[in-house]
Order: sequence, then structure tokens, then C-alpha cells
Amino acid sequence: SALLAGRLTDRFGAHRMMVAGLLCLATGTLLLSLALTRLGIASYVAPITVTCFGYALFQTANNAAVMGGVSANERGVVSGLLNLSRNLGLITGASLMGAIFAIASSDAQQGIGQQLLSSAAAAQGM
Repeated sequence: SALLAGRLTDRFGAHRMMVAGLLCLATGTLLLSLALTRLGIASYVAPITVTCFGYALFQTANNAAVMGGVSANERGVVSGLLNLSRNLGLITGASLMGAIFAIASSDAQQGIGQQLLSSAAAAQGM
């Protein structure tokens, strides 16, 4: 999908493709939250595909926009900072969501006296 994302970014511009990528990410996430468990893995394949395509589209367009705005002698530093900031965001977001989920699920477990995670705890954690 990165090859297609690159071609779309070149054709329609970085800003439009960043917006389209974010819309795909939001749509895929929404579809994933509505997935029916009785359908099994099939209900997760389409939403994850949409989410992954949106991520590839956004990242490709974002890289093009950022790197297109700097001079040739600054591209190495800017590329490093772009990747550093993206990785710090991913690490921080995953850590915070894990902590929130753990706190919410432990509160729910104490209230119901079970070691199983309830749907309410999962919703509270998200």
C-alpha cells in the first residue's frame, strides 16, 4: 500500500492525502470497534486493512510534506527528528493506553470480585 500511497501523494498532493489517510484511520478504527465476534477473524480483516492503508497513506504524505519543506543540507537532521518524534509518540501512546487499561480493569475486578476482564472495564480503559 505504500507504493500506491506514494503515487496518490504525488498526484493529489500531500495535504489532501494526509486528510484522506486520517479519515481512513478513523473509519478503520470505527469499523474495528463495531466488528462482530461471531463472524470470527473475517470481521477484523477489513477494518484492519482500512486502518493499515490509512496509516500508510498518512505517513507517506506526511513525510513528503515535511521533507519537501526543508533544504537539501537539512534533510538528514529533519528526517531523524521526524522519525524520533513519531517513535516517541507511538511509545508514549502505547504506554499510556496500557496504564489506563490496567487501572480500569483492576478497578472493575475489585468491584465484581473476578479475575476476568468485563466489557465495561474494556470500555472504560479505552
